[in-house]
Amino acid sequence: MKFRFIWIGKTKHTQWRELQNEYFARVSRFVRAELVELRESRPTGNVQVEGESILGKIENKDLVVVLDIGGRPFSSHELANELTNWQNRGVPVVSFVIGGVNGLSAEVAQRADLRLSLSFLTFTHEMTRVILLEQLYRAYSILNGFPYQK
Repeated sequence: MKFRFIWIGKTKHTQWRELQNEYFARVSRFVRAELVELRESRPTGNVQVEGESILGKIENKDLVVVLDIGGRPFSSHELANELTNWQNRGVPVVSFVIGGVNGLSAEVAQRADLRLSLSFLTFTHEMTRVILLEQLYRAYSILNGFPYQK
């Protein structure tokens, strides 16, 4: 299985970028991973243009997970079980999508196989990237019995 992380814009703040890189490296110990940072549509953050860019990076066989505050919340253990489910089903690629400041286009939302909520709270995009990567690392720690999970 491979994880593809697709998001709009770069992580600009140094501290968030360092955390992002740290957890990306940790996740990469368990699963092949790829990071795709797409250009923001300036100045208005046109979700249609950004959506076309996102869909251009998703393949037909991908299982697409979009982050959405209104999506399904998972506990860390439930996320670990979902990873096991994907592996057992032979899912080749899981594409995790984080939209731009104005959200996702309707086409990207329709392409989603799963809408995932990390919290009912709203986070910055840079925080969301780190939280997603950390939770995936935590899920793999749970599956492998590592003490990190506690």
